[in-house]
Formats: sequence, structure tokens, C-alpha cells
Amino acid sequence: MTKIVAPILAAALAVSASTAFAGGPVIIDDVEVVEEKPASSAGILPLLLIPIILCVALCGSNNDPVRR
Repeated sequence: MTKIVAPILAAALAVSASTAFAGGPVIIDDVEVVEEKPASSAGILPLLLIPIILCVALCGSNNDPVRR
């Protein structure tokens, strides 16, 4: 009886040991998450509005009475 049990135990041990290491080592990479800036940025609109506002303020209408 022991001659039959020993090969069965060896086969069971070999099968269970190979399935325990079947996946291989687990490697976890530390990945940095870089946040992107939002898509709704100010853009060129303020660059256009500032000179227009300055021109309106400095070039305003002439309130001097016209002499004829």
C-alpha cells in the first residue's frame, strides 16, 4: 500500500507546487500621475481686450467746443 501512496503524493506535490508559482513574480511599477492643465484657458482674448480698452480710455472723444 505504501508503494502506491508515495507516487500519488509525489505527483500531487509536483502539480500543486507548479501551479503555486505559475503566475510568476508580481512587479508593481510606481507610476506618477501628471495632471494636465484645464482645456479652458484664457487664451488670446485678454490680449486683445486690454489694448482696445486702453485706446478707448486714452483716445476718447474730444469734448472741446468747435469754433466756427
